Amino acid sequence: MNNRLVVLGRSVGSALLLSLMLVTTPAAIADNGIEHLKQAGKAFSEVAKKVSPAVVFISVEKVEDVEFSQGRSPFDDEFFKRFFDQPYPEGQQGQPRQRRIRGQGSGFIVSSDGYILTNNHVVGDADSVTVQLQDGREFTARKIGSDPHSDVAVIKVDATDLPVLELGDSDQLEVGEWVLAIGSPFGLSHTLTAGIVSAKGRSSVGITDYEDFIQTDAAINPGNSGGPLVDLNGKAIGMNTAIFSRSGGYMGIGFAIPIKMVSNIMKQLIDDGRVTRGFLGILIQDLTHDLADSFNLEGQRGVLIAGVSEDSPAERGGLKQGDVVIEFNGRPVVKVGAFRNQVSMVTPGSKVHMKVIREGNEKEIEIEVGTLPESEDEQAVTHNNAISDLGFSVQTLTPELAQKFEIDDEGGVVITSVDNGSPAFESGLRPGMVISEVSRRKVANVKEFTKAIKDNADKESVLLLIKDARGSRYVALKR
Repeated sequence: MNNRLVVLGRSVGSALLLSLMLVTTPAAIADNGIEHLKQAGKAFSEVAKKVSPAVVFISVEKVEDVEFSQGRSPFDDEFFKRFFDQPYPEGQQGQPRQRRIRGQGSGFIVSSDGYILTNNHVVGDADSVTVQLQDGREFTARKIGSDPHSDVAVIKVDATDLPVLELGDSDQLEVGEWVLAIGSPFGLSHTLTAGIVSAKGRSSVGITDYEDFIQTDAAINPGNSGGPLVDLNGKAIGMNTAIFSRSGGYMGIGFAIPIKMVSNIMKQLIDDGRVTRGFLGILIQDLTHDLADSFNLEGQRGVLIAGVSEDSPAERGGLKQGDVVIEFNGRPVVKVGAFRNQVSMVTPGSKVHMKVIREGNEKEIEIEVGTLPESEDEQAVTHNNAISDLGFSVQTLTPELAQKFEIDDEGGVVITSVDNGSPAFESGLRPGMVISEVSRRKVANVKEFTKAIKDNADKESVLLLIKDARGSRYVALKR
């Protein structure tokens, strides 16, 4: 049955086109088309029958202490009547009270002894979690672990011989393939919707810290969170997590975490109760066209290293500020988000091979990956294009200026003013930022800075290495 489903799912369009070419009469064409649509519908139905028993409805509850001030509550009575059924009684303003906050979501069973995958935002801070199966059975679940950085959580119920949803291979998923989303939108359990994979590798969406989303147009709504996105083999290839919406409801863009990432996090949560990520110790930024020109690079590929932390795995391995990473463990590096995910998925202590471009030459480097400290992270620094003339002034960084601008006195020049509307302003330069390099040349004072600017007067842009509270980053400033 599975093989038939794959054929139907992937070739229903081409099969229909071929049939239409072979049959010429309108009636025959209509009959042939309807028959293929029926077969596709049956394929969806078979997937639903296979998958639904392992999909669960999750309800959560959290109790919060609330203290009402004298006079009117910050929440009006109607709000409490509508959502909590307990408006505060007269005469009890100012007294500590408790309110129960209820929520709901979806999940799917991944082991017959009761391990269930869902989103961290569904169960992360809940006091109680209840799971309901399609056959009506209910269980109280306990939290095994959750990871806010990826929005993945694992819960468990005490049961045996539970239906299990098989996990697929999200790496093999292709844009345009049919997928089905199953969950409990608006509390309507075991709702099935169909669509296609609209895109892969979506990052910088702003939903979680580590993003590599599958985008789909299968209808996803509030309550679908944590449910599976499945292929026509009936295997989970993603976990439905979020929607893009201006109305709060479905607008054709939904996001699911690839099951490969989910599986990696799940294993760590079950084994260790926490997630450990790989760490290099670098500041990184996307390579823009202007930056590529400033580094004399052909094409625009890779990510730029804007800084290397002292005594970090990157420093020990030989990475340098200004290197452009183009390959990581045999895979091309294109964007900051994807590269950050690649690093984080490496087991600390493992050795990785990287290919970088340094001063126009390719160089291969081997690094032993460290463990990401909880308080640190590799940072992506965005770049804003400069537009017309330069328009800022600088002073040699002194202890007094460092104190005034609350920055470290590590040498260089400090920006003291920026003209509104200038390329400097448009590219994000602001008073208090420190410039330590001009066109890859270190500058320690205004004299060196001025000379470096003059030496690069014939260039369309000047490359600055700046530092502020967010860290170091390169800016290619057009004249």
